[in-house]
Amino acid sequence: MIELIKVIFLGIVEGITEWLPISSTGHMLLVDQFLQLNQSAAFKEVFFVVIQLGAILAVMICYWKQMIPIRWTDVEGISIQWNVIGMWMKVAVACIPGAVVTFLFDDWVEANLHTPMVIATTLILYGICFLVFDGKRVRKVRIENLEQITYSVAFGVGLFQTLAIIPGTSRSGAAILGALLLGVSRVAAADFVFFLAVPVMFGWSLVKLMKFGFVFTTPEILTLLAGSVTAYLVSLIVIRFFLKYVKKHDFRLFGWYRVILGILVLFTVFYF
Repeated sequence: MIELIKVIFLGIVEGITEWLPISSTGHMLLVDQFLQLNQSAAFKEVFFVVIQLGAILAVMICYWKQMIPIRWTDVEGISIQWNVIGMWMKVAVACIPGAVVTFLFDDWVEANLHTPMVIATTLILYGICFLVFDGKRVRKVRIENLEQITYSVAFGVGLFQTLAIIPGTSRSGAAILGALLLGVSRVAAADFVFFLAVPVMFGWSLVKLMKFGFVFTTPEILTLLAGSVTAYLVSLIVIRFFLKYVKKHDFRLFGWYRVILGILVLFTVFYF
């Protein structure tokens, strides 16, 4: 029962932090310092990634009509949405930098940078970036909606997303910050990042499963299911909240949160 409570709590953390620009990996690693699962290190590495599948499912539910390129109507029958296909092609372009960087450096990063000090530093650094760059006086919005995002902008967002290989950065945070700097509106940036999350997170989960193997014990399967279901349910709430939030507010609240949390982590590292 205690292990189940831990898993549910981690699923809640994943569901909240995956979609907000505050670093899900950083939060999961920090929580694991104080609330460790009674599992092997190899399984926990898989768990922290695979429960993202629940979060992916939540995105697909929320964006179902916008993500599916084939529609059925009683009048026209099957209808192909070429604008949706075009968006997925831009998403594919945005995935290229991350795939290359992950393939080359992931093992080294996991061995050397998954530390509270690194997480605290990146939390503060990118928190400051949101505070500085997400302002009307600093940037000019050139792209108001998804359809206006070009292949070059998509690739640029993908380049920024590669920074998220360092824990504490945030995949969504790096991509959103890059989109803002490239002139994308907050709403369009959030929408594009949600699209981008599906292949990135699904592919990353598949890689982890292939490394670990597909053979799990019954407790491990139950652990993955409980974490994924919790992440899915929480993600449904957080995604809808986030989409409403960015229509009226900037990202500086998350910047302040990152800076404060990073300072608290540094204080813990040095004094405890």
